[in-house]
Amino acid sequence: MSVSATDPTIAIVGASGLVGQEALSILASRGFPATRLTLYGSERSAGQRVEYCGITIEIRQLNRITEQPPEYALLCADADTAKCCRSILSGTSTILIDNSSAYRLDESIPLVIPEVNGSLLECRPRFVANPNCSTIMLLTAISPIHEVFGVRSISVTTYQAVSGAGASGLEELHAQTRARIDDQSQEPRIFPVSCAFDVFEHESAIDPATGFNGEECKMIAESRKIWDEPGLRVLPTCVRVPVERAHAQAIMLELSRETSVEDLQEALRGAPGVRLHAGDRPLTPAQIAGTDDVVVGRIRVDPDDARRAILWVCCDQIRKGAALNALQILDRLEDARSGSLALH
Repeated sequence: MSVSATDPTIAIVGASGLVGQEALSILASRGFPATRLTLYGSERSAGQRVEYCGITIEIRQLNRITEQPPEYALLCADADTAKCCRSILSGTSTILIDNSSAYRLDESIPLVIPEVNGSLLECRPRFVANPNCSTIMLLTAISPIHEVFGVRSISVTTYQAVSGAGASGLEELHAQTRARIDDQSQEPRIFPVSCAFDVFEHESAIDPATGFNGEECKMIAESRKIWDEPGLRVLPTCVRVPVERAHAQAIMLELSRETSVEDLQEALRGAPGVRLHAGDRPLTPAQIAGTDDVVVGRIRVDPDDARRAILWVCCDQIRKGAALNALQILDRLEDARSGSLALH
């Protein structure tokens, strides 16, 4: 693997987690050189070794990141770690791309889906926030429709895979499934109830003032910020389902003018980051796990009101919903530096 002087130096913070591992997988598929890459993690993960393109890289403790400040730091950890990392790197020129919820609603920090509002990256901000995975897939799918028909309100029900809660959520599903098959019981640790053979409302805390849970509140506030529409009507219901990887959403849109299935397909066809589902088999999360696009399946229009559209959408929430979106942000920042604004 050759090293180019134009390759940026990248640090991945939280390299042992699902999102950090996915970022490494994407970089490896691109042939990104290991010599331009450093990995950081908690005290628990520091010292672990990761295989990357035939080379072993050791995960370092986060406090060592200032020894050789990278050009970019991908923060694939929790909000507290993101805040710590921002403080540590405050005196450097490192550009931080944060996957956590720490700064998404900070008005001074752009919240970016490159296919939707990537123009915010042209000025190369020093800190960029990655939206929540459910927001990313929702707005990537419907922004092309918004551009053509105008979206007046959004009603969405999410069907969220257990890996959205991290590796521990996935482990809990496996353990509880085995226990159920063996006619045994196993108390939940990560989720409030068993995630095997059942569905339940998203486990985030409910806001007593609104009745929305934390995941739903994120979708509302982040959608309004990304579209720069403070009054946008968004009504989400977030549900956890016994799926390993990739989320699904049932989306109902109220549009500003009438449409048809054919017109909606035309608006979505060729839109960046969007793929129309082909074939006779129903679109499922399992089909699109490990892929890059937000995939739109069955499209319907209310026969009694042609301003109402309904979509079925699936997306790999670890990939496009987190790691890939962050790396696309990095791509756009690099393109802005070189004067080319092509989206990778």
